[in-house]
Parts: sequence; structure tokens; C-alpha cells
Amino acid sequence: MTTRKTGRQRGLGSAATVGLAFAAGALAAWTTRQRQYLELRLRLAQAEQAENHRASLVDYQRLQLGLLERAIDDPELAVVLSTFEAESPTQLRQHLFANALYSNALFGYRIGVATLEELHGHLRVLCRSAPFRRYWENTRPHRASLKEGSEEGRIGRMVDTLIHDLDEAGDTEEWWVVGEPPTE
Repeated sequence: MTTRKTGRQRGLGSAATVGLAFAAGALAAWTTRQRQYLELRLRLAQAEQAENHRASLVDYQRLQLGLLERAIDDPELAVVLSTFEAESPTQLRQHLFANALYSNALFGYRIGVATLEELHGHLRVLCRSAPFRRYWENTRPHRASLKEGSEEGRIGRMVDTLIHDLDEAGDTEEWWVVGEPPTE
């Protein structure tokens, strides 16, 4: 014997199919939204972590510059900070100040205040200073331990290249265009 389906029974089957399709669509939409929500939370956590890192860098730089300032003002403290022989207290103070200028420029790049090209231009100006060059030469052994691919190692080599390019250019009146700006 065969069972005959009435229109009413077919309608219930269609309604169930539509209901299941709706439920599947709602579940898919909810899953997509949940994934988007989790991705947004992850991006927010990464942004907060980056901001915390930046704030830590600012605090560290402030402390570092405060220590350099104290050393520049007090020759007895300056000799503690210095790991190289200076010819005079004046030269030691100049080296500490050169270190403060270089550190500040590097810091500006690290926190995004300056681009690599802007850092290059700022360092080009510093490299024209004879006291800065003496500081740079006297601290060469300090930079020897920097890792080849490290940010500070790359920037140190950039300064070395700038000094070389400025020396090669000689006494040019257009010193501000000497050296190839780096690419990021």
C-alpha cells in the first residue's frame, strides 16, 4: 500500500526545509561575525601591545636623556658613563652630547616620528660636525657587537656610509644632497 501525501504534508516538508536553510544561514552569519569579532579583538590587543611598547620606549628614552644630561653637567659622573678615553673634559662632554643627539634621532625613527629618509637627512647634518665624527670614531668598538641585521646595526652602517660619502664629496656647497637616501 502506498501512502499518499497531501498538500498539507508537502507544505510542512517545505517549511521544514526553509527553516533549516534559515537556521544554516543564521549559523553561517553568526560564525562569520564571531570570526570578525575575534580578528578585531586580536588587532586591538596587538595595537595595545604596540602602544605599551612605545610608551615604554618613551619612558626609557626620557630616563636615558636625563642620565646623559646629568653626566654632561657633572664631569665626575661623566667619567662613569664614558667607556673611552677623552682628551679633555670638554671632549667627553661633547661625546656625551653627540650620543644624546644620535640617540634622540634614532628614537624618533623608532617611534615613528621620523621616516628612515628623514633620519638619514638628520644624521647627514650630524655627520658634518667634527665633534660628532670624533665621537663616532671613538665609539666604533661599541657598534662592533651589534648584530648584522639589527635596526641599530643598519643605521650605524648608514652613518658610516654618510661620513664616507661626505668625505668623498669634499667641500661641496650642496652637502645636503650627499648620500643616497635609504629605502625602507
